[in-house]
Amino acid sequence: MPEPPGLPDPLPEPAVADLRLETVLGALSDPLRLRIVRKLLLESEEFDHTCGWFGLDRPKSSLTHHFRALREAGVTRQRQYGLERRSHVRVADLNARFPGLLDLVAAWTPEGAPDLPEKGSS
Repeated sequence: MPEPPGLPDPLPEPAVADLRLETVLGALSDPLRLRIVRKLLLESEEFDHTCGWFGLDRPKSSLTHHFRALREAGVTRQRQYGLERRSHVRVADLNARFPGLLDLVAAWTPEGAPDLPEKGSS
C-alpha cells in the first residue's frame, strides 16, 4: 500500500519479507507492548500517534525501549516529526505475513490489570 505524500520517511524497520513470527511474538510477549498494539488497533485512525496519546505512566526511557522493540520487530512503523516520534501498526504487512494475528491481539483482554479505555469511553 503506497504511503501518502508529504509524510516523513519511516525509521528503520524490517522489510515485509523479513518479518519473522518468533520476533513479532517476542515483541508482543511483553504485556505493555501488547496493550500498546491493541490500543492502536482498536482506537487509532489512519494516522500516527505520539507516546503521550497512550496515557501511559512510565518513564520516557522505558517507553522509548518498548516502542523501539515494536518497531524493530516489524509490528509498528515510526516516523520522526521534529522532536517526537509517532507510531502506527503495520496492519497490511502483518496481515500479509501472519493472517489472523492482529485479530487475536485486538480480541485480547489483559487479565488482572486495568485495561486501556476503549474507543468512545472516558
